[in-house]
Order: sequence, then structure tokens, then C-alpha cells
Amino acid sequence: MFLSPRHNEIIQMAKDQGRVLVDDLAQHFSVTPQTIRKDLNDLCEQRLLTRIHGGALFPSGIENVEYEARRKIAADEKDAIGRAAARLIPDHASLFINIGTTTEAVSNALLDHDGLMVITNNINVANRMRVYPSIEVVIAGGVVRGSDGGVVGEAAVDFIKQFKVDYAVIGASAIDPDGALLDFDFREVKVAQAIIANARHVILVADATKFERTAPVRIGHLSQVNTFITDRCDVTAIRDICTDANVDLVETSR
Repeated sequence: MFLSPRHNEIIQMAKDQGRVLVDDLAQHFSVTPQTIRKDLNDLCEQRLLTRIHGGALFPSGIENVEYEARRKIAADEKDAIGRAAARLIPDHASLFINIGTTTEAVSNALLDHDGLMVITNNINVANRMRVYPSIEVVIAGGVVRGSDGGVVGEAAVDFIKQFKVDYAVIGASAIDPDGALLDFDFREVKVAQAIIANARHVILVADATKFERTAPVRIGHLSQVNTFITDRCDVTAIRDICTDANVDLVETSR
């Protein structure tokens, strides 16, 4: 199909950054927001992008967005989610932290805690927290995924099953309206399932863009977590699930 130079550049920006915003694109190309909205609508009709409020995402039905691009998606929202999660975790607690850019934001917010025991399959989390003498870091063994530093596979699952911790901090690549928590790599999902099964209190951290994405592998269901922290939840079905399943919904932007 024929794409204009501006359309090609918008797609490349979305691929590099994970998402693009109307106001940023209008400023970048020196055109009106209305022009950009039409561009995004055209690209979404061709299934080259996925429309979200205020912009568009690079589509990710089968393949995940590159890890560094994911770091940039809703970065401020993830930092706020991380701080909210850290406030729930007391000093001298034991916890799992799994793979993900939002779970990494939680690890950043926990650096001022004392006496934590952190078990993780995320090399980035382990490397960041290991230099703090008040935090004991235990890292799972297994296959290290080059794309994001995640430790996955059966060895990691077996390792996680040795523990029973106070808290688990988990993420998801997508959340369906029916409450399904979804991801891309079945090996990672098996680790996440083991983490959920071996924690007394499960904290799900996910920004609102996860309601607009999809992924092929099921981690579990929203009703399996105790606390769900997001920047905002405008999906009525998700709010209803939280109410019915007694899941504490925390929205950092409200």
C-alpha cells in the first residue's frame, strides 16, 4: 500500500516509542491536531496502528513492543503506580517482583525500604536493588531473555515454588474486559502463575494502555489478585470485577 512520508514517519515513531500522541505529532510536523487525527484514523483503518484516547499505539497482537519503547509508554503514570505500590509494602517484608517496566517502577520506589527480601526473575530489578545493603535480593535461575533481562522457563518456576512470601508485584501486557490477564511468552506466564500461587497478597500493576492492548497467552484472572493499581480505569466491566471479587482498585490519577 502507498503511504505518505508523514504516515511512514508516524508509524516508525510509534514502533520506536510504543505509542504516539496527537499533540506531540502536531508539534513535530507543524500541522494542526485535526490533521494528525485524520492521519491516525487512516492508519488505524489500515490496521497499521491501534487508536487510543489522544493518540495511537503500535499494534501488538502477537509480538510485544520492544522493551526500551515500553519503558517510554506512560512513564509518568508508571512512576506514580510504582509509588502507590511501594506504600502498600512495609519494611521487613518478603516479596516477589516479576518482569515488566511497571514492576521495575515499583522496585525503584522501594529503594528507601529497610529489611526487604526481594525474590525476582528480573535481572534489571536485581541489578538495581542489589547495591542497597538494607535489601536482600534473591534471583531466579533459568533462561535469560535477551530482549528484556527476564529469567524464564521451568527452572525459574521450580525456584519460585520454594518460597511463600508476603507480597507479589506482577504486571500484565494486556487486560481483557472479561478480566483475563494476558502476556506474550508462555514461559514468562508460567513464572507469573507460580508467583501468584506463592504470595499472600498479590498486587497487579498496569497502566491504562493495557486495557487497549491484546496478547495471546493467559496468565490468570483479575479476581486472583488482592490489589490492582493503575493510573485510571474507565472500563466498567473491570470495575465491576474488582467490586465483585473484592479486589482493591487504586487509581493514581483520581
